[in-house]
Amino acid sequence: MTKKLDTHLLEIFVAVVERKSLTQAGIDMHLVVSAISKRMDELERHVGKALLKRHGRGIVPTAAGELLYLHAKRILKSLRAADQALAEFDSSGVHKIRLLANQTSIVQSLPAEIARFLASHANTSIELTEGHSADIPAAVHEGHADVGIYHAQHPAAGVLSWPYRQDRVGLVVPAGHPLASRRQVLFEEALDFPLVGAFPRHSLDRFLELAGNSLSRPPTVVLSVSNFEARCHMVRHGVGIAMLPEDIASRYTGGLGLALVQIADAWARRQFYACMREPEAGDSHAANLLGHLCGVGSGTGSVNATPA
Repeated sequence: MTKKLDTHLLEIFVAVVERKSLTQAGIDMHLVVSAISKRMDELERHVGKALLKRHGRGIVPTAAGELLYLHAKRILKSLRAADQALAEFDSSGVHKIRLLANQTSIVQSLPAEIARFLASHANTSIELTEGHSADIPAAVHEGHADVGIYHAQHPAAGVLSWPYRQDRVGLVVPAGHPLASRRQVLFEEALDFPLVGAFPRHSLDRFLELAGNSLSRPPTVVLSVSNFEARCHMVRHGVGIAMLPEDIASRYTGGLGLALVQIADAWARRQFYACMREPEAGDSHAANLLGHLCGVGSGTGSVNATPA
């Protein structure tokens, strides 16, 4: 062969061999059957050999086709690995760490910690994206992020997790509210008042699962807003009371004339975890960031933990 093989042709060929059908391969590759057939004819002309034959069980490779299939799988796997490796760098060639974190962490602790990390790690950049805690471990497991920060009752399965931080969720109420003079309340006592969402698990159903038998009925949610400051302004204008992380709520209560009341329920204390996939040889950047956040590892990318 004097011409180079087209990788897209190889992808189609692999799909045909594995699916044993032009029709099924077409579905996988989002191509009509006639286009699949045409590309396979093109590939056979290119190599000058019959690669496929019809069989009682569908389409199967010839001996030459089987050999090409094995090589094509290795080629495509190597190309995917190269793509994944290059995805770890930004457009200027600087190593990029994809960090996926929940809103509380982004607002509360990450700015200072990221600043310190970047100051001591030249030629490194961080792509910070906000996500929901319930979704973050799966996104890291599937390779959509290098490091994730989430809160949960227990470490998530499928990733390596380390304890990161703890916080508490408190109740923000207007000045003069019946609960404003209380230092601490059970959330059950707040159920008589309208509530401005969101919740510690980002949906009412998940929050009720978390609260379990501690509540006799669901809260009356009159408005849902994810932004912390906007939630406090809603409380200030009498829309309802709201749950917020205590550290973040304290930034707004004084200036807006609000009161912060501690929630006594056990679920109000939250454990945050930082997670990553099993590190690959030579891939130390994500491990360095995780070690910086959680105080684990040697600083050279060697992080030790048991998969959660």
